[in-house]
Amino acid sequence: MAVMGSGTWRKAYGALKDSTKVGLANFNSEYKDLDIAIVKATNHMECPPKERHFRRIMFANSANRPRADVAYSICTLARRLSKTKNWIVALKTLIVIHRLLREGDGSFKDDFLSYSYRGNILQLPNFRDDSSPLAWDSSAWVRLYAFYLHERVECFGVLKYDVEADRLVKLPQASGKAHSRTRTLPCEDLLDQLPALQKLLQRLISCQPEGTACTNHLVQYALALVLKESFKIYCSINDGIINLVDMYFDMAKMDAIKALEIYKRAGQQAEKLSAYYDYCKNLELAKTFQFPTLSHLLHSLQLWKSTSEKHPVSASRERV
Repeated sequence: MAVMGSGTWRKAYGALKDSTKVGLANFNSEYKDLDIAIVKATNHMECPPKERHFRRIMFANSANRPRADVAYSICTLARRLSKTKNWIVALKTLIVIHRLLREGDGSFKDDFLSYSYRGNILQLPNFRDDSSPLAWDSSAWVRLYAFYLHERVECFGVLKYDVEADRLVKLPQASGKAHSRTRTLPCEDLLDQLPALQKLLQRLISCQPEGTACTNHLVQYALALVLKESFKIYCSINDGIINLVDMYFDMAKMDAIKALEIYKRAGQQAEKLSAYYDYCKNLELAKTFQFPTLSHLLHSLQLWKSTSEKHPVSASRERV
């Protein structure tokens, strides 16, 4: 009689747990359809969540649903994430949450932000799955991915809008080119929002799988979602830097000091983001992406550098 290997046994055990949860939901759950969709979308199969299950979850979290239903959905996802020790289940749960944040309406983002303040749903610093080398490497990716999503929610709390969902607007004073809203923000808002965007970008750049996780298709599926968001974040920071250059001479001295710190950080991050894109270009997912160039941001930084060298902070207006 053949003996199952540890990997085969874990898969069989995971499938049994999934089927048991589905069975319990059929008999005991007031939210039967939603519970089943969550279990099936985040099951132990090493593949992305099936679209029909995700759509069922997304429908339950839409703006026209009772907020109690949305709260139940968030709590169920949070419980699924906190209780699992399996990297596949954890990663698929994070993917579902990420897609809800990307594709869901603003009311879901508000509800999720409120819940995250109370429950720390995306705090997974100690997550470990040491069942195999792949599980160990993928656990590190799960932690990085969760940190990024946590920062994404925090950034939404500061900006009061989702960068990814924000529409670019054509500005007559900018030759009719489309720009993000940071291009026209007043100084006070800009000095609040740019640091939050830079923190988010820093978390994004740190999302680099290592070891056997680099070639795993489920990890690369999640990485592709992260990579897509780098483009909008980059544009928002770029437009904000241009805006800061334009208003530099009208700033109070303390604001000018803050602006220079933002500028310095932007220069460092531009180099890191370029290296991040080079890293991602070596992965399988790069075949489906057209990577942007960072020339516009670098040009803005060079412009500010020459401007600030000619007119240092002391030249800004002495007011508080």
